[in-house]
Amino acid sequence: MGIADDKLVQALIEHDEELRQYVEEHKKYEQQLAKLQKRRYLTPEEEAEKKRLQKMKLRVKDKIEQILNQYRKHER
Repeated sequence: MGIADDKLVQALIEHDEELRQYVEEHKKYEQQLAKLQKRRYLTPEEEAEKKRLQKMKLRVKDKIEQILNQYRKHER
């Protein structure tokens, strides 16, 4: 997401509970990934967890983008 998207999210987050939940979920996955990325070595289980978190984060980002696109369509 770009700066314009970040501004749009901030403007909408107060009024859209679904969007707020997805944004919080995205941040949670980011934090979990950051913890794993700080480690020098990952066990195979940690590597699998990292891949799972990356996929979940991407899924949530796609949901956020869908919501933003709906708002953009209604804006026009």
